[in-house]
Amino acid sequence: MREKILEKSNELFLNLGFKSVTMDEIASALGVSKKTIYKYYKNKTELVNGVTLSMFNTICSGIDGICELNLNPIDELFSIKKLIMDNLKDEKSSPQYQLQKYYPKIYASLKQKQYHIMQNCVVNNLKKGIESDLYRKNIDLEFISRIYFNGMISIKDKDLFPLKNYSMNSLMTYYLEYHLRGICTIKGIQQLENQLKQK
Repeated sequence: MREKILEKSNELFLNLGFKSVTMDEIASALGVSKKTIYKYYKNKTELVNGVTLSMFNTICSGIDGICELNLNPIDELFSIKKLIMDNLKDEKSSPQYQLQKYYPKIYASLKQKQYHIMQNCVVNNLKKGIESDLYRKNIDLEFISRIYFNGMISIKDKDLFPLKNYSMNSLMTYYLEYHLRGICTIKGIQQLENQLKQK
């Protein structure tokens, strides 16, 4: 039952936003009483925390799976982007923005976790890119990985990038291209162009 609650809540939060969905709506969508939900989650904040953690773990294990495939680093970044888009349903309700606004503690804790996971993943990606001559040899790994993380957080700011002007999918593609053009060798740029043609 706990899993069912998480799954349905996740779907509703992503489609309608953390703020707008009530416990009544979740109960109704599951066809159970509100009391059933409160048996597993004592309030909405606890449920939001459960949902964000579950989503975080799902995406992390998906990223681990992609990294194990040992793709070239440019294809790897685009595969991770696809995985995130598949899980976040193009973020129509700008969940990160709502999380930050209405559940700041959960947001801060999640951002911290994301940073540690992403930092490691991006540094490995950069090292692989340098070894395979797709990224320039003289880039500062620490600097690039921090800028990359910061940019990923910033493109989800709906004041900066209103969803009516940009879909999250196109924003992520623009951002990946922007990031890669700054660090790629000529060989890397060719690989990037091939990826962009497939999109």
